[in-house]
Amino acid sequence: METIIIIIFLAGYLAITLEHNLKIDKLIPALAMMAILWAIIALAHLDVFEVNARLKELEPTHIDEILLHHLGKTAEILVFLLGAMTIVEIIDYFDGFATIKGYIKTRSKRKLLWIFSILAFILSAIIDNLTATIVLITILQKVIKDRETRLWFAGLIIINANAGGAWSPIGDVTTTMLWIAGKVEAGSLVLHVLLPSIVCMIVPTLVASRFKAFRGQVDIEEKQEGSKSKYGSTMLYLGLGAIVFVPFFKTITHLPPYVGMMLSLAVVATFAEIYSNAKFSISSAMDEDHHEASHHSPVHSALTKIELPSILFFLGILLAVAALESLGILFNYAESLNEAIPQRDIVVMLLGVGSAVIDNVPLVAASMGMFSEGPDHPLWHFIAYSAGTGGSMLIIGSAAGVVAMGMEKIDFFWYLKKIAWLAFIGFVAGGIVFIALRDFVL
Repeated sequence: METIIIIIFLAGYLAITLEHNLKIDKLIPALAMMAILWAIIALAHLDVFEVNARLKELEPTHIDEILLHHLGKTAEILVFLLGAMTIVEIIDYFDGFATIKGYIKTRSKRKLLWIFSILAFILSAIIDNLTATIVLITILQKVIKDRETRLWFAGLIIINANAGGAWSPIGDVTTTMLWIAGKVEAGSLVLHVLLPSIVCMIVPTLVASRFKAFRGQVDIEEKQEGSKSKYGSTMLYLGLGAIVFVPFFKTITHLPPYVGMMLSLAVVATFAEIYSNAKFSISSAMDEDHHEASHHSPVHSALTKIELPSILFFLGILLAVAALESLGILFNYAESLNEAIPQRDIVVMLLGVGSAVIDNVPLVAASMGMFSEGPDHPLWHFIAYSAGTGGSMLIIGSAAGVVAMGMEKIDFFWYLKKIAWLAFIGFVAGGIVFIALRDFVL
């Protein structure tokens, strides 16, 4: 029966990987796979276990208890992501990200490369790598008119956004998963992964800055467009500050991160409603006949734009992996893997390379069930780095790459030929720095 379960999981995994070829949204196989796996476990009355990390062994439990346990852990991640997505959409409602474009004054392609690279690295650590990529490519399209030049910039944005997301507990879904699961602490994650991530950003950017594509100047419109709302800048800084506040809230209160994110959302939403009402009051004074029609809640508007398909995908894939974990399959596989490849660093680096081919979310979810190391173990920091940055080696290997591919119509093989090797040398350089810091410094 376990063989059937593994076959179903691999079939669903393959369908997720071939999402673009099959023209089927990846949330469909993820949800179907999750439901079928748990149905088989229930109907076949298979024994389910919970991993005792302290004793490094499996302990029997009941299916309803273990399913509720996994649902609770998954819900923590999903509620956290919903809050973060809503805050980002509220910022966008006030056109807050247009403020960033106002800081770009230079015409030098090389300077622009470093500006966009640093912005991608920092923004992705705050608003996650996917959103940072969307924001920066939107700005890029307004700043650089030549498409061929934009493709090169987009490629470096992908690499640097993924590098920036790897060292922050709120910068990538995988690091958020590890953080919420208690595998890493925010402070130690930054301490261990920040420098390797910086190296992962600097090395490809430094090499690319010597390319012909980044020589010369670009034509930038003299008239810089500001935010369409006078509250844009305020909401940008308030929203980013509210998201950054969450790790501090967790450290102080020891409450789960989603509680702090809900508090941040409440604060941002309050100011959004106040500013929206102030704007409405001015407009209604001029035209009282459109009292209800002209007022739209920024919170309601933001909620209609959040990525619900992504939320459902995470629900399906995390509970599907939880099914394998509950049967003890992942635990037994980890034992076999440790015997075959005793060197953990090689295993984790291979995990990073694998994240370029298949989605890093199920890979990290699987690793959380495979390894039983305690909280804040260097293994989890290395997994956060590898899974976060390894996906840059293929354009379909990360959410940032996929969204950039759609926005700029980047060809898969163009990226493979021009950008993949840059991502690879950055990934390896950062990995070497991580190992050196772990073994000789920290």
